[in-house]
Amino acid sequence: MNLSIRFLALSALIFAVGCSEPTVEESKETKAMPTAPTAQKSPEELVAHGDTRIDNYFWMRLSDEQKNADTPDAQTTDVLNYLNAENAYRNEVMAHTDAFQTALYDEIVGRIKQDDQSVPVKIDGYWYYTRYEEGKEYPVHCRKLESMDAEEEVMLNVNEMAEGYSYYAVGGRSVSPNNNLVAFGVDTVSRRQYTVYVKDLSTGELLSDEIPETSGGATWANDNKTLFYTKKDPVTLRSSMIYKHVLGTDASEDVLVFQENDETFSCGIGKTKSKDYLMIGSYSTMSTEWRYLDANDPNGEWKIIQARERGLEYSVNQFGASFYITHNLDAQNFKLSRTPVTATSKENWVDVIPHRDDVLLEGIEMFKDYLVVDERYQGLTRIRVMPWEGEEYYLEFQDPAYTAYVAYNPEFDTKVLRYGYSSLTTPGSTYDYDMVTKERTLLKQQEVMDENFSPENYASERLMATAADGTKVPVSIVYRKGTERNGQNPTLLYGYGSYGNTIDAYFSSVRLSLLDRGFVFAIAHIRGGQEMGRYWYEDGKLLKKKNTFTDFIDCGEFMIEEGFTSKDHLYAMGGSAGGLLVGAVVNMRPDLWNGAIAAVPFVDVVSTMMDESIPLTTGEFDEWGNPKDSVYYEYIKSYSPYDQVEAKDYPNMLVTTGYWDSQVQYWEPAKWVAKLRELKTDDNQLLMYCNMETGHGGASGRFQRYKETAMEYAFLFDLEGITE
Repeated sequence: MNLSIRFLALSALIFAVGCSEPTVEESKETKAMPTAPTAQKSPEELVAHGDTRIDNYFWMRLSDEQKNADTPDAQTTDVLNYLNAENAYRNEVMAHTDAFQTALYDEIVGRIKQDDQSVPVKIDGYWYYTRYEEGKEYPVHCRKLESMDAEEEVMLNVNEMAEGYSYYAVGGRSVSPNNNLVAFGVDTVSRRQYTVYVKDLSTGELLSDEIPETSGGATWANDNKTLFYTKKDPVTLRSSMIYKHVLGTDASEDVLVFQENDETFSCGIGKTKSKDYLMIGSYSTMSTEWRYLDANDPNGEWKIIQARERGLEYSVNQFGASFYITHNLDAQNFKLSRTPVTATSKENWVDVIPHRDDVLLEGIEMFKDYLVVDERYQGLTRIRVMPWEGEEYYLEFQDPAYTAYVAYNPEFDTKVLRYGYSSLTTPGSTYDYDMVTKERTLLKQQEVMDENFSPENYASERLMATAADGTKVPVSIVYRKGTERNGQNPTLLYGYGSYGNTIDAYFSSVRLSLLDRGFVFAIAHIRGGQEMGRYWYEDGKLLKKKNTFTDFIDCGEFMIEEGFTSKDHLYAMGGSAGGLLVGAVVNMRPDLWNGAIAAVPFVDVVSTMMDESIPLTTGEFDEWGNPKDSVYYEYIKSYSPYDQVEAKDYPNMLVTTGYWDSQVQYWEPAKWVAKLRELKTDDNQLLMYCNMETGHGGASGRFQRYKETAMEYAFLFDLEGITE
């Protein structure tokens, strides 16, 4: 979301509406404090910038045209002035932590192996890998022919490509079937709008082909000259069109092969593991639809596997003459079926893995002799190996809370499964697993460049909090050994709880800066995610969305009841839809938190969901509801953080955003902060940081992003009186 407001200085640090003039003593104290920005305007100014009858801060919203104009208009100037004033205010309030922030940044970056390299993956005779050079911000994408002892071929050195740009991101990389060309996307704005280029790997030269406004990736037909790509709507940024491009032709001549006209759907294109078929997928919150085409016939006719039906979600894998369909037809937790390539509609689907009420089927990987299944049971991931002939079994994991997943496995005729594993105390690890001998080989474990680090220094737990309605909510907890449950530990509770996205327990070397200074870190696996199965998601969306927020509050209460912390030392954090979570819980229970961090927060829910020109809106009616329906309007408004700001005390808060954010426009957090400043009745800190050069994901560089992390940690430490 986007925001903007003019900076008008307040004469005193008094934010409450209608409060009396400060006393002499208060005035003396205030004069020593930085002056907070204000978004308040006269009625005449508001009329000039927006509709004052509905939203006094609507004028903060700028269009893309205004943001990209060479000469800013008056409104743009006001907005930029306000954002810069907020940044200046935060800088001044936190100035005493500057040295600490620098030390934290150095500490965080110092744990990262600078000359790191990914585990190589073999594809069509080449070993592909990504490496980093010491002191450099961006990756170098490389390959070697046949053996890792061969001469290195640098495909893309993003450090060189990014020179002169404040933001530079390379999207999906796709090598042609003959291994001679690579297609890749570039975003230099941070709006997730990529231009696709093609590089000749034998000469190192870029071809003349240049395709703008794409989702970033491209998929090759088997003729080595035809590319398919997804084009975005320039206004809503919805991925809505699939085009075909022939090398050597101008992008204006590209052929539209599919257009998604339903504004609640988006689309994309890929290729089966066998490389036999090109696949176009259309998807919404509630349904999917797939089309396929012989990859050897890029000019052929696309065929539908199963026509879309509301409530029917499915994904497709291919093995020989069959498609394997993972779907939720009469199966809330999904099941796996098989159907002939020549008869693909649902009446032909035959069960391979039936539905289970207590197990969520998350995905599959196909091999010549094995079917490998990603599934979730009692909130934890499992990897199930099913030989086409023989007895099935599960891989074993030991930590109380962890994440395990099937990694990238491009080879079909192999008995080796590559998978990843991490826990709150175990650094990210990549294994090769022999599915015949059941032996595993550790290929790489994340190195923590700190001689004092040992997983043995930390302990993790997985406990169950009880929600108000009796539901048991998992909480994953990590802390440094020796931490006592004395009710005084600073504790950071993190949550997300939307879109069915699961936040598993994972290791973070960055997080060590918290743990080593006495913080407890906890993940609340609240409804709206999919940790406990599909019903967990459905119980945290639409007219049940408030379960997400009350679950998080109950998890916070649980951490206090278990003796980890108290209200004076409890902090909430979430980003994007997790920022909505933070905004909702500080409205509902402001007394429960000493502080909160809301990163790129989706907080102006009613206004955004009413405006179909804003990216993501139309595709999310089935997530939040359409507020044009009065039932949903009233329900959304009852929790929307911006709409529920009241004249009351709020905890200390740090809000972050990015000026170029395409997911949550900057004006949402800006308006929210402005309204909080207007109404809140406390003297607690309210700080906003707007990165003027980035979007939703923050800085593009490998290390620069941690400057924001250091700021967030310094904010927490300062509230706890931790100074080093």
